Amino acid sequence: MTYLNPEKRALSAFLNPGLFWLIIATISAIIFYWEGLEALLVAWQLPEYSHGPLIPILSAFLFLRQLKEVPVQYGEVPDRTPGLWLLAFSLVFALMGKLSKIDDIVAYALILWVGAVLLISFGWRVGKHFWPPVLHLVYMLPLPGVFYYKLSTWLQKVSSEFGVWLLQQINVPVYLEGNIIDLGALKLHVAEACSGLNYLFPILSFSYIFAVLYRGPMWHKAVLLLAAAPITVAMNSVRIAIAGWIAQNWGVEHLEGFTHFFEGWVIFMICIILLFMLAWIMLRFHPDRPSLPNALDLDTSGLGTQAMRLTLVQPSRALIICALVTVGSVAAWHAKPDVAQVDVARDPFAIFPRTLGEWKSSPNIPLDESVEVVLGADDYHSVQLVSATAAAPVGMFMAWYDDQADGGTHSPEVCLPGAGWEIAWLERVDISEEFGLSEEFELNRAVIQKGQTRMVGYYWFEQQGRHIAWDFEAKFWLLWNGVTKGRTDGALVRLLTTVQPDETEKEAEARLKSVFLEMNSVLPRFIPD
Repeated sequence: MTYLNPEKRALSAFLNPGLFWLIIATISAIIFYWEGLEALLVAWQLPEYSHGPLIPILSAFLFLRQLKEVPVQYGEVPDRTPGLWLLAFSLVFALMGKLSKIDDIVAYALILWVGAVLLISFGWRVGKHFWPPVLHLVYMLPLPGVFYYKLSTWLQKVSSEFGVWLLQQINVPVYLEGNIIDLGALKLHVAEACSGLNYLFPILSFSYIFAVLYRGPMWHKAVLLLAAAPITVAMNSVRIAIAGWIAQNWGVEHLEGFTHFFEGWVIFMICIILLFMLAWIMLRFHPDRPSLPNALDLDTSGLGTQAMRLTLVQPSRALIICALVTVGSVAAWHAKPDVAQVDVARDPFAIFPRTLGEWKSSPNIPLDESVEVVLGADDYHSVQLVSATAAAPVGMFMAWYDDQADGGTHSPEVCLPGAGWEIAWLERVDISEEFGLSEEFELNRAVIQKGQTRMVGYYWFEQQGRHIAWDFEAKFWLLWNGVTKGRTDGALVRLLTTVQPDETEKEAEARLKSVFLEMNSVLPRFIPD
């Protein structure tokens, strides 16, 4: 930032045009990025993101603490251009989120705007060193749905398997099948058993701040930052093991108090203590052997003085451009003509043909209410197809979403393991040549198993005429279609059949191919391009 000479500060303290432009830019940003802020407020109501409101406060603390090391700059500040480029990218990125109605993208863009303002204010040479407080803001954001479901499912699996292993070591009879921990007298769903993982994200945030304030070697910082996740998973595994031991020795009725006790801040505090212990152990091997309090930079003096430096900011050309461009973005967004919601004409799955060639369909099989809530589909079709010449039926499942911007489709790679199925083999292939299709058609060809049962499956994502195998690619086209077409609808299609004891996987797959070829011509009525 550029500052006035000391003798002019008193007069400019209340009438500072630089502060005026900074306030204008900030207010305009709040308006333009409002959808992202609303997404944060919604996410912060969830247990795993309930720490979110603290993150901006802690980031401000890190910034003011770091600002103490930066002397007041008088005169012109060079190299502000990178900040303007980052500002432009942030506004375009947010615009994509607003047009596609994916509010999380707007929230991510807001962090880029904060970084841009710092680079504009301090210039690249000084501003680039403020990345720690800006990066810390990432911890207030909800993870993209695809990342969240894959990460949480994997962590739950690891935590449950380790917890079950601990129980087996103390001779507690227990069995893990998919998302069920069977203790005999008690059955725990993995999601319930792993509720302690809700504190993974707050602990990751704490470990980040801990690593920033830690004054030890860089590899110590890296260890402290990376240790948060395994510590949390291990603690939750111990919690599962203790719950199983209590149920085995004292009865299920004693679990309620234990569960409430350990689902709260107890896990969080134990994990924090373990982080401190890890830092203390590493310091024992440091040549100077400093104490843990001396290894943490906890000096909070002078933060108020640093905050008052905002009153000294001067109206540089780059800052004025920042304010005017942000104001212009707000004006342009609100002046744009209203685009009517695209009404996608489609037939409901309720009238999906009951006969596909030689295949006859069962009535629609309703899902459990809890599964329907997690699925979040606007329409779905779940049936069994049978044929007089087929050795086994084919399960057909389709889920349609009017708007995938809020959650959207869940990949079977996440759902099937949660139901106890192990994915033994999975490949993403283009079947257009093999199946004699005129256009590219990608799908996932999978073999799943549970115990002695093996199944062969196809599944793919429908994104407005594109047949996509990879869920991350599906999210990209969701964004693209939202921006270019104003549409965020889409669907998931899955076919499954059991491999019979006297047949090969290839023979079982022939049933899937038969059903696919029969349904492919019918599908556009229900999942339109």
